[in-house]
Amino acid sequence: MPMLLEVEGLHAAYGASRVLHGIGLSMRAGSVTALLGANGAGKTTTLRALCQMAVRTTGTIRIGGERADGRPTERIVRLGVAHVPDGRGTFLALSTEENLRLGAYGRRDRAGVAEDFERVYGYFPRLRERSGQQAGTLSGGEQQMLAIGRALMSRPRLLLLDEPSFGLAPLVVRDIFEIMRRINAEQGVSILLVEQNAALALDIADSVYLMESGRIVLNGTPQEVRGNDAVRRVYLGG
Repeated sequence: MPMLLEVEGLHAAYGASRVLHGIGLSMRAGSVTALLGANGAGKTTTLRALCQMAVRTTGTIRIGGERADGRPTERIVRLGVAHVPDGRGTFLALSTEENLRLGAYGRRDRAGVAEDFERVYGYFPRLRERSGQQAGTLSGGEQQMLAIGRALMSRPRLLLLDEPSFGLAPLVVRDIFEIMRRINAEQGVSILLVEQNAALALDIADSVYLMESGRIVLNGTPQEVRGNDAVRRVYLGG
């Protein structure tokens, strides 16, 4: 598979506060990559930097071989990147269906949008049941499903997911991760996953990066990461 995402020497800062210190990572098309690390390691900032959103960056970002660094966020979206932020970012005053339609904003292929509605409702049947319901009245799990569904409405090549399990019941988390696995397998959507639950992330990932203090300190397969004694003690409780 060709490389979809290539990052070299990426630095990021909020004002004078530097967070990322020259990180590099890459992803093949159709893969799932997990980005692990403690709170404050720079994982969320990495996703924001890839979207050029609310963070100042230097370094090189290529998406599908095209330079993305220095481009406005809307250009990144047009390159096929969708971001599901921590906190989900749903528009609480709008209905479920209205939120999904916002995900397809700018698309002119009405037949394709209709197909994607059915696809999203197929993955998340509860969203169909609550299509007219105000998003702010949905459960936390339903809001996370809605956030992922809205991102899928843009037909992304690369889906950036920030802590999709946060605050959710274990059964809901299991369902969402199984759907993410299906989305990757059936639609070929690449996924860059930031997740505190390292065991869950390793179960779905093809490759893993470990961050500490804004730097990449380890990269390998899930099997290699599980075999690292220090990582296992700190992140897997073993």
